Amino acid sequence: MNKDRILKSAQYDGEKFVNATPMPQQGLSFFPKMIRQQMFEKMQPSAPKLPIPVQTITPEQLANLPANETVFFKLGHSSLLLWIENEFWLIDPVFSDRVSPFSFMGPKRFHPTPLSIADLPDIKGVILSHNHYDHLDEAAIKALNAKVENFYMPLGVGASLVQWGVSIDHIHEFDWYESVDVGALTLTATPSQHFSGRGLSDRNQSLWASWVIKSSQHNIYFSGDSGYFSGFKDIGTQYGPFDISFMETGAYNTLWPDVHMMPQQTVQAFIDLKGSVLVPIHNSTFDLSVHAWFDPLEQVLKYSNEKNIKLLVPKMGDPVNLNAIPELKTWWQELM
Repeated sequence: MNKDRILKSAQYDGEKFVNATPMPQQGLSFFPKMIRQQMFEKMQPSAPKLPIPVQTITPEQLANLPANETVFFKLGHSSLLLWIENEFWLIDPVFSDRVSPFSFMGPKRFHPTPLSIADLPDIKGVILSHNHYDHLDEAAIKALNAKVENFYMPLGVGASLVQWGVSIDHIHEFDWYESVDVGALTLTATPSQHFSGRGLSDRNQSLWASWVIKSSQHNIYFSGDSGYFSGFKDIGTQYGPFDISFMETGAYNTLWPDVHMMPQQTVQAFIDLKGSVLVPIHNSTFDLSVHAWFDPLEQVLKYSNEKNIKLLVPKMGDPVNLNAIPELKTWWQELM
């Protein structure tokens, strides 16, 4: 991809991408601590004993969505299908059974996706937050390629898509605070506090981002992955308020507090962003830390109630119209 743009980025230090605030380096004790956690401190159940409820999304349903409305479907983890400005969009689409370099090992999904890639209609665009396996799915990108008009992502992520057969003409990379108009939509890549890499040799060689999606009717925020940082207030001031905010809530751990928020921090970040409705993502699909599978939802419910925040946790595959936000249903408590 365009190396000149990477070299000119304020987020690139000449060797790698960096966060706005430097993060402490992981010492030699990190991996022994992580192994000890997995062996002795992992909370149970780490995966649901009963099936996660999934509402099947049918092609007929998608063909009959209301014109000029905004509707979203949670597909699992951080993956979203969005109907906006009479076009379909995908955000961080992951359809594979495992989020790992290997098809036979690594975190395995708790539930099927609400629809297959084959049942998807044509997609106006795919928005990507960063290149970790639980957000950038090689098999999904390859299968989606023929259906997708364009792909939008942070700087450096496009190199993987080119390797997987996506035409460079359909790849659009963004630095933080860069925007593009796509019809009536404006997409803006905004900061997050995280890292990148898919192997041993590419750590922080591509950028990570959150996204602002502004239509003629609604203003939407997608956090991607992030630790809590002052950038949320800046984004809220510059781009808020937001009608709906998809906020990372899950995979947190005291061993990596700078790159994944605790649920209390998720709620504070939502407040900083000037959000109206909080939809927790990054949970209930993969086991990526040591907390119980339901803990992210229980914790964000607790802190949202304390702050009198509108929380929404739709079942996988349930349609949500932004002009008719439903009441919260705590479906996960039936599975605890």
